[in-house]
Order: sequence, then C-alpha cells, then structure tokens
Amino acid sequence: MPQPLVVSIPHKLGKAEAERRIKAGLGAVKAQYAQIVRVDEEIWSGERLAFRITAMRQQASGTLDVADDHVRIEVVLPWLLAGLAHGAQAMIRERANRMLEKKEDGA
Repeated sequence: MPQPLVVSIPHKLGKAEAERRIKAGLGAVKAQYAQIVRVDEEIWSGERLAFRITAMRQQASGTLDVADDHVRIEVVLPWLLAGLAHGAQAMIRERANRMLEKKEDGA
C-alpha cells in the first residue's frame, strides 16, 4: 500500500475561522480543477473532512483536519498518481496557504 501524502499548513486563525475559510475556498478549488479532478465524496464531521476524488481515472481518498494552529491534509494516492505526489504536495500547500492567509475585507 502506498504511503499517504501528508501536508501540514500552520495558521494563526483559530479553528473556527480556519474551517470557515477552508469550506469557502473548496468551492473555488473544485471549480478551477473541475476538468482534472472530480470530487466523488465530501463529508464533514466536526473539524474533519473525509473526501474521495477521481483524477485521471484514478481514485484517491483522504482527510483534512482543522486544528487551532494548523490544517493537516492526508491523501492516499494510487500508484499512477503517486508519481505526481511531489507536484501535488506543492499545489495543495500553495492553495491551502492562500485560503488561510487571505486577508478579509476590513481586517
């Protein structure tokens, strides 16, 4: 079984604000990557998101956990996508950082 891809993104927003921003940002991410990635399942349970996606006809699954000071994303990739893990890790980190660091209007 392949090793999971794990990305941890620190933040100073607190759990509730980080979760709100992640939820708001996921819609934009899904729209931007709709031609490449299909979200098959997205289930929030407290501060944890369990998801299943299809990319390049390959299924991957994972979790996203929101904590007071960081967001942890863990994705188990099939062997075909595992070769792209380095690029995926950088893209995940960059998108999550944008969601968590974006200044709110009037802030």
